[in-house]
Amino acid sequence: MSVPSLPPPAGPPAGFPPPAGTPPQAFPPPAASAPAALSSVVGEPTVPTIPLNKLAPEAALRRLELAIVRRLEGFLQGDHLGLLPGPGSESNDARPYRAGEDDVRRIDWAVTARTTEAHVRDTVADRELEVWALLDVTPSMNWGTEGVTKRDLGIAAVATIGFLSQKMGDRFGGLVMRPDEMRRLPARSGRSALYGLLRRMLTEPIVPDHETGSLSLAAGIEELARTQRRRGLRVVVSDFLTPGDHELDPNVEPEWERAMRRLSVRNQVLAVEVVDRREIEFPDVGDMLIRDPETDFERYVNTADEATRQRMDAAAAAQRERIRIALRRAGVGHIQLRTDRDWVQDIARFVLAYRRVASMLHAPPQGVSR
Repeated sequence: MSVPSLPPPAGPPAGFPPPAGTPPQAFPPPAASAPAALSSVVGEPTVPTIPLNKLAPEAALRRLELAIVRRLEGFLQGDHLGLLPGPGSESNDARPYRAGEDDVRRIDWAVTARTTEAHVRDTVADRELEVWALLDVTPSMNWGTEGVTKRDLGIAAVATIGFLSQKMGDRFGGLVMRPDEMRRLPARSGRSALYGLLRRMLTEPIVPDHETGSLSLAAGIEELARTQRRRGLRVVVSDFLTPGDHELDPNVEPEWERAMRRLSVRNQVLAVEVVDRREIEFPDVGDMLIRDPETDFERYVNTADEATRQRMDAAAAAQRERIRIALRRAGVGHIQLRTDRDWVQDIARFVLAYRRVASMLHAPPQGVSR
């Protein structure tokens, strides 16, 4: 199928109502958020389209666990390899002293006095998993035709992965990437801390269209790798669209691929790609204004022409295939979430399949320890 001569849109089309026959969404927003869902189609949203209590149903996630296969670091009590080698500082069970093998400084004199036999007390290595999520909230993420914006779907993905990675002592932190700055949400442990982080993400002010800034997705990933030096799980949530990038050839690397590859050298990385149905399946609504919310690109397209729709769909599919191939080359886990599907089911299916391929996918480069 031929590729259209016009560049594929880097952002959502605007100025048309949702087409008839749109399938029901996974979690219909309450009446209070309905205006926000509508505004994401005919304008810029002003409030979240998903309430906090709908982000991640805990009952559906209780039996799932995200596979961790890379060597991680930490200080607190948990289930993962520690930062410091050797024994930790937490006391464990006592056992008889073995001459020549045990350090006499570890003799537990209280147990020795009670048993009249020398005993030592082992220690437990300090372990924890530290997860950091990078959330892209640039203007292209403010689009959604199914009652939820890509931005809020990304927050739902952060919530779901946060609940999946919750363990004793594990910490979860976030970085919110705006066009002009990176906002850091400190990593803390506990469910209440995770809810606090999600609330701050939901209430983050909406970035208006055409807001300029020097921070790109590649720069955001580089800052995540530079500022969070402790090895752990890293989650990058974005639509992975670069303003002004009209390339469709999968052999040409996107500008963020090199940064993603560097991030995956020391960390286990999961890329969450969020898309809207109408970015990849253009509706038949007659003349439609295609515009990029991050650049000055605008063009009217007659979507009533079937050949035009086919060329646009082919270009959008090639654009997404290029993103998929780039993420695979970077050696990161990749899950695509759509605003017209149940994201909890999609993530659950991904987690179940991820267990089988994670160890091969995240194999570290030669010379780098697992």
